[in-house]
Amino acid sequence: MATVGHDATSYAPAAEVPDFELPHPKTFVGKYIWSQDAKVIAIQYALTATGIGLVALVMSILMRLQLGFPETFSLIDPSNYLQLVSMHGLIMVIYLLTALFLGGFGNYLIPLMVGARDMVFPYVNMLSYWFYLASVLLLVAGFFVSGGASGAGWTLYPPQSISPGTPGVDGGIILLLVSLIVFIAGFTMGGLNYVVTVLQARARGMTLMRLPLTIWGIFMATVLALLAFPALLVACIMMLLDRVVGTSFFTPAMLTMGEHSAHGGGSPILFQHLFWFFGHPEVYIVALPAFGIVSDLIATHARRNIFGYRMMVWALIAIGGLSFIVWAHHMYVSGMNPYFGFLFATTTLIIAVPTAIKVYNWVLTLWRGNIQLTVPMYFCIGFIFTFVNGGLSGLFLGNVTVDVPLSDTYFVIGHFHMVMAVAPILVVFGAIYHWYPKITGRMLNNTLGKVHFWITFLGTYAIYYPMHYLGFAGVPRRYFAYGQTDFMSDSVQTVNAGITIAAIFVSLGQVVFIYNLARSYFKGEPSGPNPWNATTLEWQTPDTPPKHGNFGAELPVVYRWAYDYSVPGAKYDFIPQNVPPEDVEMADDGAGVAGARA
Repeated sequence: MATVGHDATSYAPAAEVPDFELPHPKTFVGKYIWSQDAKVIAIQYALTATGIGLVALVMSILMRLQLGFPETFSLIDPSNYLQLVSMHGLIMVIYLLTALFLGGFGNYLIPLMVGARDMVFPYVNMLSYWFYLASVLLLVAGFFVSGGASGAGWTLYPPQSISPGTPGVDGGIILLLVSLIVFIAGFTMGGLNYVVTVLQARARGMTLMRLPLTIWGIFMATVLALLAFPALLVACIMMLLDRVVGTSFFTPAMLTMGEHSAHGGGSPILFQHLFWFFGHPEVYIVALPAFGIVSDLIATHARRNIFGYRMMVWALIAIGGLSFIVWAHHMYVSGMNPYFGFLFATTTLIIAVPTAIKVYNWVLTLWRGNIQLTVPMYFCIGFIFTFVNGGLSGLFLGNVTVDVPLSDTYFVIGHFHMVMAVAPILVVFGAIYHWYPKITGRMLNNTLGKVHFWITFLGTYAIYYPMHYLGFAGVPRRYFAYGQTDFMSDSVQTVNAGITIAAIFVSLGQVVFIYNLARSYFKGEPSGPNPWNATTLEWQTPDTPPKHGNFGAELPVVYRWAYDYSVPGAKYDFIPQNVPPEDVEMADDGAGVAGARA
């Protein structure tokens, strides 16, 4: 007997809120500058995040030139090396990845995938972007004030970050802290929009358990950010008061440049707790949207329903909850009580369980699927390999006795970049190749896409895998130069030089991607409305690219979940969410999927 879907039903509840017409701006400024259209705001976020991300990429190359070929480039001295380290880390983690996943993909995909005309609060959404842009400009301004940008490390640990002798202690650290405060204010506006839109603006029939996993990932990441960013906010305000007003929230009594400081009684450890209470959920603020996007891309390009959908949803929720009780595994070397360390080592291992469930479900979705080796699928498979490899090295660092000797070595750099840099960036690339046809109406070049994948995938492994060896060899991180160090073998400098060459190669390889984006925008093959034969609502819009209001005269009605691929008995290998059961075309012989719709 033929079946036509997982939870297909002809019933859709009546709309709780009547449809409404959006105001349509007439001028260029209204459409593209002070725009209230979530799609335009998403592109503004993406372009700004990419711009500042490229600045951070250049910073990383400058750092690698110093490490790979010390005493060769006179423009890099110890002070600006520390400034490069600090600003590179902050930009990549907060101003690039957080803004790109939530501000970029969140704004573009949430209204389209839930079947809404726009975000619930369009004006506030517009303000959120301009706050973000202001925060980026404040951050960059730190390079142009006396003393330059902060060189306190991306974690900004006091008292070093606000003590004389640290690069950027005059204006740089002040601008950085103000930038973070403005960023958090802007994100709060956007985050409340995302949450309310998902909960209140879904199309008729779009129950929570019919949402695509991309939306679940972005939704849970937003909830985490709304709960975690306040800890960073108060830490920034308190440190700013310590630096400008002379309070002592984090600054103890100490000798500074041979003189007693005016501070006394502050607790540097308190800042570490506040920072990492934000910092570890931040890992999942980046990871959860990546998990959701990968799930949707794998299902679409393997032509198979996602394995264990409800399990995937509850795993996302479990990861979100557990991420708030593991923060102190970043602080094993701060002198914590051994029982406290045991507690956080245990919770760190526990959070690996729902994460492993997601990996198993991705693999089982691929198992016996009709895998299409498209460019998005290349990046998805690369992500799974990279995330597993990075996660395995995390098991070392979750154990107190192993973490203590490795904590300040390149092992941490290798692990952190595999999990928080390479893996999410592979997802970003895969998502761009997947949704670029919807955004522009044109396909990206397939050959250039595969060249870009192999350069990026193999190149990043050549950069970060050897760092694990450097960590085991005892090479400390954040050092400008190592000089004559007896405990390091001669191979350390050879490995550092090789890493630098690989980093330059990968960076130059991104020109292929940028060229592909630009060329395809003007000369790419027209994509049509649904080039991937996908089921989710963003591919069912009447216009490609979607116009303001997204869905034309009538909003869609949802009759099924987002993963009706290769349904037995159906004529085509996908059934869109807005197709009612009675309109599904059946195979002539009723035996199964006859083929994909062109």
